[in-house]
Amino acid sequence: MELMDTILKRRSIRKYTGEDISEETLRQILQAGLLAPTSRNLKPWEFYVVKDKDTLRKLSAAKSAGGGMLAQCSAAIAVFGDSEKADTWVEDCSIAMSFMMLMAEEKGVGNCWVQIHFRTDASGKAAEENVRDILAVPSGFRIVGILALGIPAEEPKAHALSDADWGKVHRV
Repeated sequence: MELMDTILKRRSIRKYTGEDISEETLRQILQAGLLAPTSRNLKPWEFYVVKDKDTLRKLSAAKSAGGGMLAQCSAAIAVFGDSEKADTWVEDCSIAMSFMMLMAEEKGVGNCWVQIHFRTDASGKAAEENVRDILAVPSGFRIVGILALGIPAEEPKAHALSDADWGKVHRV
């Protein structure tokens, strides 16, 4: 698949078949994230891979809305950044997450970015704290989000090149 085809086809998938993702495919998705560019090549990220169904269910309730698909996905990757290692941890981790999303699409794995950074649970507690507690992540690491992964149970229509809003481009 060519890169533009992958970009056009990639959509947020929130329904999965329950079928497992092979370890080789998961390794390739992680590898794409590990090879993403970072400021000064500091690579401040830490990826926490979750396949345990009980842990996925707990993660699905870490924020008040928008994480429910985690309870049904086959695997998830929580993307944390070491905020002491790089002040660009949000950007660096976001790029890594995007690379993993594109690789997942290329491998036929549905995926959805679950925003955790700056989100709260129903009681107002930071979702980041909830995820850190569930996964036993050290306090120096900050989360960008969780990438839900699974074999798609739905296939939304791909984007078209004509969907690009050229009104957002300004030449100065």
